[in-house]
Amino acid sequence: MSEQTSGAPTLLSESLRRRLEPLMLEARKLRVGAIKGDRRSIKRGTSIEFADYRNYAAGDDLRQLDWNIYARLERPYIKLLEDEEDLAVHLILDASASMDFPQEGEADQHKLLYAKRIVAGLAYVSLTSGDRLALTAVNGRGAASFGPVRGRAQSITLLRFIGEIAAAGITDLDAALGDYALRARRPGMALIVSDMFSRDGAYLDGLTALLSRGHEVAFIHVLAPEEVQPLVAGDLSLVDVETELQQEVTVDGAMLGVYQRRLAAWRDAIRDECLRRGAHYFPLVTDAPWERLILSDMRRAGLVK
Repeated sequence: MSEQTSGAPTLLSESLRRRLEPLMLEARKLRVGAIKGDRRSIKRGTSIEFADYRNYAAGDDLRQLDWNIYARLERPYIKLLEDEEDLAVHLILDASASMDFPQEGEADQHKLLYAKRIVAGLAYVSLTSGDRLALTAVNGRGAASFGPVRGRAQSITLLRFIGEIAAAGITDLDAALGDYALRARRPGMALIVSDMFSRDGAYLDGLTALLSRGHEVAFIHVLAPEEVQPLVAGDLSLVDVETELQQEVTVDGAMLGVYQRRLAAWRDAIRDECLRRGAHYFPLVTDAPWERLILSDMRRAGLVK
């Protein structure tokens, strides 16, 4: 089964799909779904899964009376059944020009391809477990959306949609998240995949907007190895791929040390803000296997089971 056009990189191999199929995304506080799904709710309802008994009370539905228990104990008991609900999953992919990096070298370490594979993996888990999935890619050209959809039958179409996403322009992440919070009708799990190189570096207002709407939020912060450990030295003219602004710099050991300290402080600040506000933060570098995020990191955080 191939989800890509000829010559394009594969987002999900068959072997990886098999490893993802038993998994399920798990919000700490499940939202009540609009239609029946495959997960169990803490509330009692009308599914076929038995949960508990309680004493009969006047007005109860006699169809829920356990006549076998009544015959043995001569006391009426009502069967409580677990209700099922679907989780609303919102995937937001930053497809700004800065995600088109590196343009040479190891293809699997390309930030946008790496981010697409993460999104594809999360989407596949969501669809196979019956969640209500919506995917939005944002960049300087606006937003492109897929869904909301449910069901594994949507997988191939969704993977093709992800494969066709291209990087362009500048993403105003703050504004994009705020706009999404206003448009998304159902709160659920909002997973943002980005390099966080947003206009003015802003994201907190957008995060606050999502949280205020009841979403459980996670930032998946993707950087390339060259951005974490630059392999450059000497007198350079650097060009911002999004704004095309130039900056003359001299890179030596001292400058690299300053850069790495500021990078660490930036990532720590994002992590601390997320923790303070009750959001999740996953810093990733593209030379690490992307599937580790879902199979290990998110499981430890309680977002995947």
